[in-house]
Amino acid sequence: MKEAFYKINFKYDFLAKKGLEFQDWFCELAKYVWSDDFERIRPNGKQGDWKCDGRQISTGTIFQAYAPERPRITNTINKINSDFEGAKKHWPDFMKKWIFVYNDPNGLPPEVARTLDKLRNDNPCISISSWTKEDLFTNLYSRLNHESKEMIFGPVPEEETFKSMTLEDLEPVIDSLMTADLDPIQELPPPPSHLKLEKNNLSEDASNLLLLGRSRVRLVEILFQKSGPVEMGEKIAESFRNRYCELNAYNLSADEIFMYLQKFAHFFEKKSPNHQAAVMAVLAYLFDNCDIFEDPELDEE
Repeated sequence: MKEAFYKINFKYDFLAKKGLEFQDWFCELAKYVWSDDFERIRPNGKQGDWKCDGRQISTGTIFQAYAPERPRITNTINKINSDFEGAKKHWPDFMKKWIFVYNDPNGLPPEVARTLDKLRNDNPCISISSWTKEDLFTNLYSRLNHESKEMIFGPVPEEETFKSMTLEDLEPVIDSLMTADLDPIQELPPPPSHLKLEKNNLSEDASNLLLLGRSRVRLVEILFQKSGPVEMGEKIAESFRNRYCELNAYNLSADEIFMYLQKFAHFFEKKSPNHQAAVMAVLAYLFDNCDIFEDPELDEE
């Protein structure tokens, strides 16, 4: 189950990190995987970084990472041409491969792919390619060991974390959502509707996290009941409904919406595993109560 948390963190970091933060994140992944075979190149005054964010020594590969706040095709094309020519100038005896690391979750626009094709035709002696999320997952994330994942993404909840969850773990999450020592032993409720999970095309990782959170939704209910008036629970539900509608309007994938809702609940602030488990319990409660994501048609039930 830890792996599901690590994967969600990886996907979120890929989407959320921009500019220098994305470069640092890529270099951190690469360093943990390739160790001494990878060197990060830091800017040096007016000379800059010689158009190289990092290099893999054994393969003669230069990496250039790019994650703009507002991607524009013209800027991306100019960035590719400028960085490639600069790298070719500064690393003539080293560069055998050039890889453009790009954080668009939808892949490369055709105009950008055509730019890379032209560079390949003009530079047949240099291997030129691009890496997006799937490439980073295959070439870097999937090669990380457990210790490296914990160093990069922080500690994550285990099943025991959910079993030992108390109201005290939930209260800070609820308090934070309101500004944007009871642990009943009861039979576990049924899992979230598989039809709802399927209708929203949530990945196996997201579904597994909801299933874990589902084991403690009764605790969320008790906290809302303990607070007295129903206004608190309804206020939180309404804020999530509104946030879901805003995200859905951008035509994001179900997993992307799920991750941004986790962010909305402060899941990715690298607090304790207990905090992350509490966030998942709240999200599972809202999912079950039809406050976020689409419900299946009645005749599907």
